Amino acid sequence: MSHSENKWMAVLPILSGFFVMGFCDIVGIASDYVQRSFGWSSTMAGIVPSLVFLWFLVLAIPTANLMGRIGCRRTVMVSLIITIVGTFLPLLAYDSVACLITFALIGIGNTMLQVSLNPLICHVVPQGSLRASSLTAGQVVKALSSLAGPEIVMIAVTIWDMEHWFYCFPIMGVITLLSALWMMTVPEVQADEQSGDKLSMGKTFALLANSRMLVLFIGILAIVGLDVSTNFLSSKLMASRFDWQPEMAKFAPQVYFLCRTVGAFIGVALLTRISEVLYFRVNGVLCVLSLVVMAFAGSATLTMVCIGAVGFFASTVFSIIYSVAFSYYPKDTGSVSGLLITAVAGGGIVTPLLGWTIDHAGMVGGICVILACALYLLGCACWIKKDSHSLS
Repeated sequence: MSHSENKWMAVLPILSGFFVMGFCDIVGIASDYVQRSFGWSSTMAGIVPSLVFLWFLVLAIPTANLMGRIGCRRTVMVSLIITIVGTFLPLLAYDSVACLITFALIGIGNTMLQVSLNPLICHVVPQGSLRASSLTAGQVVKALSSLAGPEIVMIAVTIWDMEHWFYCFPIMGVITLLSALWMMTVPEVQADEQSGDKLSMGKTFALLANSRMLVLFIGILAIVGLDVSTNFLSSKLMASRFDWQPEMAKFAPQVYFLCRTVGAFIGVALLTRISEVLYFRVNGVLCVLSLVVMAFAGSATLTMVCIGAVGFFASTVFSIIYSVAFSYYPKDTGSVSGLLITAVAGGGIVTPLLGWTIDHAGMVGGICVILACALYLLGCACWIKKDSHSLS
């Protein structure tokens, strides 16, 4: 077996962790079932994604510090154990409180995975093009998990019944357990000191005193909010506007995730040939137009096309903002990375507002919340200079 093949064999169990990471995207369709089970309002259902994504605000930097003390693999193992506990909890008690705790534990585990999996790959594959291939493969596996999430829910509904949809969580728990057992074959590595012990909340958030970094930070809030909110709203939109049943409505978030994955692949190729700022601006305009059409689309086909288009045109925004931020602070990448991971909490900030708006202004009002995120991103793209990564 060649050296590169040995590296790939070491990476495979880590990639299984990226599959578990994608389980957080189940909150979109799961919120529909939770809302139906307990008679929640859309405002209350909007809190569900918050319980997953707000942990990025609280735990991203502490997790980096933990990783610096106990190592990358042990941090990954802790996150997988927390996820397992969360996914088996509904078997012990299925009520509104237990559901909220389940989503919170999935969010905590997901945050720790987000922080620790990429450094683990970088230590196992320390240099060369294979590292970039491994990191890209991780995002592909996560995207495939996002696509599989609604199918896991429907498998539970088909095998048992609609009232026992929450059996999808133990299915995910078994997958997470297998991933944890496989992860034990990965050797322990210690995180870089710079990415662990030396990070602090004060140093990280001090970057926001610079208005240019603040623009990029809010940009991450906006793109994650747009992403989670479109996932959250898409199935509800199809059910409300076109009377789609759950087995049909689940295709809406799947179309979104599929188009987002395709957009990321195409973006990687195009960004080697054209300016990332120009690409950001063009996609920003097209994303805004897609949302405007979605708000007033009268056919199911056109609405689904718009949902997919939003995913496609927003797919590279996260990585472009990361690239701009790192090139603007080339000597402070540890703090920048911690700050931008913390900003993922934007997904939890936007969805309660989205749910409240749907309750009071309907689906068009909800789309307007997502449109506000897209308009901010377009403004961010226009503020970045064409000829450099600095801001006006």
